[in-house]
Amino acid sequence: MRRQDVAVPSDDPDALLRADARHVWHPYAPMPAATAPYVVASARGTRLTLADGRELIDGMSSWWAAIHGYRHPALDAAITGQLGRMAHVMFGGLTHEPAVRLAERLVAITPKNLQHVFFSDSGSVAVEVAVKMAVQRWRAVGDTSKSRLLTIRGGYHGDTFMAMSVCDPVGGMHSLFTNVVTQQVFADRPPAGFGTPVDDAWVADVELLVKQHADELAAVIVEPVVQGAGGMHFYNPGYVTALRELCDRYDVLLVLDEIATGFGRTGAMFATEHAGVEPDILCLGKALTGGYLSLAATLCTREVADAISTGDGGALMHGPTFMANPLATAVAGASIGLLLASDWQHDVRRIEVGLRDGLAPLAQHNANVADVRVLGAIGVVQLTREVDIAAATQAAVDAGVWLRPFRDLVYTMPPYVSTDDDVARICAGVAAAVEAAGT
Repeated sequence: MRRQDVAVPSDDPDALLRADARHVWHPYAPMPAATAPYVVASARGTRLTLADGRELIDGMSSWWAAIHGYRHPALDAAITGQLGRMAHVMFGGLTHEPAVRLAERLVAITPKNLQHVFFSDSGSVAVEVAVKMAVQRWRAVGDTSKSRLLTIRGGYHGDTFMAMSVCDPVGGMHSLFTNVVTQQVFADRPPAGFGTPVDDAWVADVELLVKQHADELAAVIVEPVVQGAGGMHFYNPGYVTALRELCDRYDVLLVLDEIATGFGRTGAMFATEHAGVEPDILCLGKALTGGYLSLAATLCTREVADAISTGDGGALMHGPTFMANPLATAVAGASIGLLLASDWQHDVRRIEVGLRDGLAPLAQHNANVADVRVLGAIGVVQLTREVDIAAATQAAVDAGVWLRPFRDLVYTMPPYVSTDDDVARICAGVAAAVEAAGT
């Protein structure tokens, strides 16, 4: 029997929440969600307006993507202008200007050795493509034994199966799948601290692992300098330099996942710039479109592309339906153009100073705080125990700030257009969340 469609009045938040609880499965949550979500009616600049009229400063950039804030005129114009021409067209056998221009721009701003761009529709898929590139590259040159990956503990690379295999198998979110996903090689995470000296003993330990598994390793994959959803762990760029050297020494590819760190978040356009190295393969996503649409990209060297293209099969065997969607590539090109035309370095440094000033006192005056760390437009407060997420979120909302704590962390990644007052209020929201989380 066909169910009758039931319209939910858009001006009735309670009815909307009831329908949400019946049908909508939210991320990292049971069904229905343990706590009701907040209904967002609109967004502009750095503000989210809830259905009940409350305004929240977005301290999360919508999971680190909306670096220019919401309803930016240049990005709105890019979307609407492209919509007047075409919303979508398949990318198999066809091409279009927004995708070509975006590829040119990505090649121009990423490390010089990266010359080819494969578009996909999410960060997880960008990682899947990167792994497929690495494995297929070795098979194309006649080495079928190199199919495993080495990574470091504490990492997060996405929720699809190959991406899950290189997330932390113990402390990560995917331990339920331990006996299902491919078993990879894990090194300890680098010692903490962006500015702490490189630990030669760590490098030596990783070298032993790489040397031991070199015959079966297709690639080393890491998030450079900042591990995101695996724990917001910062480490010295010198470890990325060391990994590049080890990959060269033992004939292994280096894949850098900059889905979270790309486009200025750490104070450099890409975190790999802190280390001065060039990867063989680079993954991008999140802020690529300025938070407007889902789009990701996997870039690789000419050598990787040539090997795959001239080897068995003669092609990279991947092709998402919405690959290089015209709306997404148009707004991505506009977002990068907006970034390059602005003094984003100044804005990120200004936010960094504001976060340091606003969050540092928490380490001195709250016994529940284990660590406070700031890098670029990233501010992290680590607690001595798991966060009461519902209480911490409610406290931040009551302070007029949207945050999304997880595990033992209350953190923020503000949009780059955040004013000094915005940053100060975000810090106050973090403080309120920390206080609520520890009671």
